[in-house]
Amino acid sequence: MIEGLTPKKLLIRIAAGLAVLAAVMCVCALLGTEKISLLKVLDGPGDVAAGNTDYAIFVGVRLPRVVLAALVGAALACCGVVLQAILRNPLADPYILGISSGAGLGVVVAIVCGMNWTFWGVSPISVLAFAGAVATVWLVWFIGHLTGKSQVTSLLLAGVVVNAFFSSVIMFLVSVAASEQLRSTTLWLMGNITEKSPAVLGFGAVSILVGILALFTVAQRLNILTFGPHQAAALGVDPARTRLIVFGLSAFITAVAVSLSGLIGFVGLIVPHGVRLVFGPDHRQLLPLSAIIGATFLVMADTLARTIIAPEQLPVGVVTAMAGGPFFLVLLARYTRKVSWLQ
Repeated sequence: MIEGLTPKKLLIRIAAGLAVLAAVMCVCALLGTEKISLLKVLDGPGDVAAGNTDYAIFVGVRLPRVVLAALVGAALACCGVVLQAILRNPLADPYILGISSGAGLGVVVAIVCGMNWTFWGVSPISVLAFAGAVATVWLVWFIGHLTGKSQVTSLLLAGVVVNAFFSSVIMFLVSVAASEQLRSTTLWLMGNITEKSPAVLGFGAVSILVGILALFTVAQRLNILTFGPHQAAALGVDPARTRLIVFGLSAFITAVAVSLSGLIGFVGLIVPHGVRLVFGPDHRQLLPLSAIIGATFLVMADTLARTIIAPEQLPVGVVTAMAGGPFFLVLLARYTRKVSWLQ
């Protein structure tokens, strides 16, 4: 059992994190190519005839985008936390393990085939993204158990191989796509936060928040599982069942996030390690704080992406990759010193 965390301390940290997130979201929603004033936004929509342009831009354009970035950031960060816990590997995250690529393959298939219907906020993109993520989880799990004696190393290597294979299939589909589909598909593959309809945004928000709350319920079991499968079983935790639940929830959350924003890498790698270094490894606080800081990180990254070369916009995946690439190399160098190649 990890000691030192009281309910009061946890609530204070979560409340402080939510306050910072709310402030960052408000500031980022005010930034953009068109200058708007917070005072004018607070005046409300104004007259029906004239209207309030600042309010319309803030509420109708920027705030939904900021909310979407926060949801995706929280989803990817939480998935990174739990994957690192159940694999006991600091290099695990949805992008590196191929879950994002599997979901991405499903989305590209939907885009290339021209599937564009929507029913209660559910679209073929969401359905095929979920199917691709689940299939990838099963494939990585299956290959990892067939190869090598070290489950941790085998699962990681299986994820890298599956990720590379699915990425090549995605590139093939993009190369044969019609010209009008090519730009939107390419931007989506780079990770691109764009405005969504209220129905799609609402469905995504509910799905991600329910998935994250479900992960919170297994936080204590994740604490125990980090001691190893034998110790966890001795303490009454079924390792196989816990891994299955966590893998399934991670696939679901990642699929929804990818269908909303495309392939955004390294959020699930950077944020959990930063939170763990500052606040410790207890998953009862690591999960909620990673969700909050992941949301804050991606909101800031997306704001930078849409303002740094304004009026043009960068895909947010470019910003996160530039920040996450060097971080991953440093982490990989530190981790490989502790791993024997003879395992």
